Amino acid sequence: MNFDTSQLTAVAPEITLLTLACVVLLVDLFVKEESRIITGLLTIGSLLVTAIVVYAGMGGESQLLFSGSIVRDPMGDVLKIAMLLITTMVFLYSGEYQKERDLYRGEYFVLGLFGVLGMMILTSAHSFLTLYLGLELMSLSMYAMVALQRDEARASEAAMKYFVLGALASGMLLYGISMLYGATGTLDIGEVAKAIEGQSGNSDLNLVLIFGLVFVVSGIAFKLGAVPFHMWVPDVYHGAPTSVTTYIASAPKIAAFAMVMRLLVDGLHGMVVDWQQMLIILALLSMALGNVIAIAQTNLKRMLAYSGISHIGFLLLGVLSGTEAGYESSMFYAITYALTSAGAFGMILLMSRKGFEAEELTDYRGLSKRNPWYALMMLILMFSMAGVPPTVGFYAKLAVLQQVITVELVWLAIAAVFFSIIGAFYYLRVIKMVYFDEAEEGSRGIECDDLSPAGITLSVNALVVLGLGLFPGALMMLCQTAIG
Repeated sequence: MNFDTSQLTAVAPEITLLTLACVVLLVDLFVKEESRIITGLLTIGSLLVTAIVVYAGMGGESQLLFSGSIVRDPMGDVLKIAMLLITTMVFLYSGEYQKERDLYRGEYFVLGLFGVLGMMILTSAHSFLTLYLGLELMSLSMYAMVALQRDEARASEAAMKYFVLGALASGMLLYGISMLYGATGTLDIGEVAKAIEGQSGNSDLNLVLIFGLVFVVSGIAFKLGAVPFHMWVPDVYHGAPTSVTTYIASAPKIAAFAMVMRLLVDGLHGMVVDWQQMLIILALLSMALGNVIAIAQTNLKRMLAYSGISHIGFLLLGVLSGTEAGYESSMFYAITYALTSAGAFGMILLMSRKGFEAEELTDYRGLSKRNPWYALMMLILMFSMAGVPPTVGFYAKLAVLQQVITVELVWLAIAAVFFSIIGAFYYLRVIKMVYFDEAEEGSRGIECDDLSPAGITLSVNALVVLGLGLFPGALMMLCQTAIG
């Protein structure tokens, strides 16, 4: 393998985060319980420093490194910065919640950092092997995070379900990769793409490739939480501590989008007709089942879980168009959804108190009278989830629908709008409870002078969601530059 220092420079963000995660792990060993905030501050600092390192290396051409197993390109850089900043917000949200439940421990922060490292490796993968290593590092970190609340039976059950189903999905993905390797003779994603284009006339090999594709798409669908591989989503979101749910529901969605791009677009673009049909089915089922079942939920975490399934359906609409503009719109959707989702779960973290989980819809009755500012923030976040202008959720949905219409799948766009209207009901129900229902007697609310890190972060988060809706051009241009 030809090696030079420029290769180390290109993977500097990953090396930086790995080094800082090890520093956090070691420092935490010597920090006393009452001084554990040092661990939290070091973790947030590690993410911000890594984001700066990524930003400092941006602007160059795409580079293939380490014998083609890693790629450094504009798309990867933009996604990495988004993941790092959103995870920083998640840790800011989580502080008080973790302390009140005796979960403010080094394990949470270190696992979170290693999970982000896995996401970054996954985003930079140019080989099936590297991609799988990144995916497993991310997944194993999240399995452990779900089980952090050892005394809580619900959390242990959620972790077990997540682990068993995740192992099954990883096996399916690996089996699909092995079939693609058998048909093409290489693990390099770029070489796989060339081999597929050169084998279009061989019917036996085409059959092997299609079987491999089916297993790969199944593995991707599980990681995204798309129907019919969605069964883990509501149970894990509900069972995990809300701070961990916030982590799982945000940045990993961006990493999953990166996995779709690396596998399907970079590696299997020669089979676009085949995987387009599969994604149409996954998108349609996800939008239908996610929105319809969310209506029946009385628990906000489960409602947002089914809502997330429907949003994955929308995200896939841009990818299945098979065009550059479609990929750009999906990238925009993934980033803005992760941002909005972090805010929605951040609201639950902010409302919760020791011995009280603010996860039932009824807990939000009369919030506008108890705290008008946070009620407004909740309204912005729910409007964005529903796709109501002028929030960024409206522009994100419009962008992917335009691309579906461009490739003449008008019926699919009409179905997406129909299910989106159904979905608006349960978001508006939350707003109705916040503004028009009376608070239940003895309900607990946020103090109006609350200037906690979580409160400030929520305000910034919701205002950014509104700002991106009013001025989406800059982020969309960034996505166009990254994909182009």
